[in-house]
Amino acid sequence: MPSLSRIGVAIESDLLERFDTHIAQLGYENRSEAFRDLIRASLTAASAANPREKAMGTLTLLYDHHVGGLAGKLTELQHDSESMILSTMHVHVTHHLCLEVIVLRGCVEDLEKLAGALGSLRGVQHAKLVIAAAGSLA
Repeated sequence: MPSLSRIGVAIESDLLERFDTHIAQLGYENRSEAFRDLIRASLTAASAANPREKAMGTLTLLYDHHVGGLAGKLTELQHDSESMILSTMHVHVTHHLCLEVIVLRGCVEDLEKLAGALGSLRGVQHAKLVIAAAGSLA
């Protein structure tokens, strides 16, 4: 268990009330864990701003698999990037739509390039890259 440090923070009462309401809706049992999560998210975002930083994340794609040639292009781009792809999950949403979640590891710049290449293909309706960890990966 890591050692804990206590800090004092001055916050306007109405802001703190809104924060308490928000974190209660999210299921937090106390402010401390919510503050820790905010700090972690801020540090991850700062690290992810460095294009050469090593990172892990997910890319979520929603696409119409009936668009001509799309499935082949998606597969080809993923095979070309196999060193970054740790896992994929494919879900048939409707007769036309597929959802794919791709777990990635590599430098931020390369993850963003792959997300852009896949997301810009005709037939892809949604592409969202989320950097989940950066900076702490060796």
